[in-house]
Order: sequence, then C-alpha cells, then structure tokens
Amino acid sequence: MDTRINLFENEIGARFAKRFANAALVIHGSPLPSSTQELVSLRASQINGCGWCIDLHTKEAAAAGESAVRLHLVAAWRESTVFTEAERAALALAEEGTRLADAHQGVSDDTWAQVRKHYDDDQIAALVSLVALINAANRLAVITHQRGGSYEPGMFAAALD
Repeated sequence: MDTRINLFENEIGARFAKRFANAALVIHGSPLPSSTQELVSLRASQINGCGWCIDLHTKEAAAAGESAVRLHLVAAWRESTVFTEAERAALALAEEGTRLADAHQGVSDDTWAQVRKHYDDDQIAALVSLVALINAANRLAVITHQRGGSYEPGMFAAALD
C-alpha cells in the first residue's frame, strides 16, 4: 500500500497542516497532562487503525519518559492496573468520543461524570478538543495511506517549521 498523497508537499495540504498543527499547539500548551494527551491520542489511533498516528504517539510518549508497560497496555486499559482514575476517565472519553457511530448516545453520562470528577474546565476543553483533533488526524492519515514505522520523535514538529 503506497501513500496516496503527501499533504505536506501540496500547497493546500501544507496550509491546512500548519493550521491543524496550530490547533494542536493550543492543546499541547493546556494544563491537560502531556502523558494523558499521548495516551488518549494513542487509544483513539488504535481504535481507528491509524498506523502512522500509533507510531507517532507511541514514540513521542516513550521519548517523554512514558513506560513501555503503560504504552503496551493502553489497548487493554480496563483490564490493567497501571493507569490512574483520571487517566481511565480520559481513556473512556476517548473511546466513547471516537466510537460515536457505535454508541448511540455518544459519550455516556457516567463517563462525563468521571471526567468532571478528575479534570477542571480548561483540562476538559483540551481533552474534548484533543479527541476531536486526533480523530481528524487519524482520518487524514488513513485516507491517504500514511503508514507507521518510520516516525522519529520530533519529526512532526520539524516538518511544520
């Protein structure tokens, strides 16, 4: 499977990518813990089958000090003991926000209550925005056949300079 188009080499794609990255910078600069941001991005990417994003977020998280055990267990976070209650709430929101077509009511009231229990309004705004943004990124990469395996930490940021 070859990449269909390199959006960074296309004028419209590159302009969009820079704006998309600016939206991501808002989230990265938020008070939502960066480890939570990477775990949420990784989980949504796993659900969406986005090899490029799984590669990116696994490697960025590892480079930032995230443990291999936690990264390996993200796909089975409900059946593991290595995540905090706050992280579990964020992962539940990520799953329900990603699987909107599967969950007839979207994000459940129980999940929302757990998110409210562990995060303030600024963190929640960042978390909701992150779920939307990573799902959009997954779709861009899957549609264009961006494949995982070649990402190096910091590569995405360097491509946007």
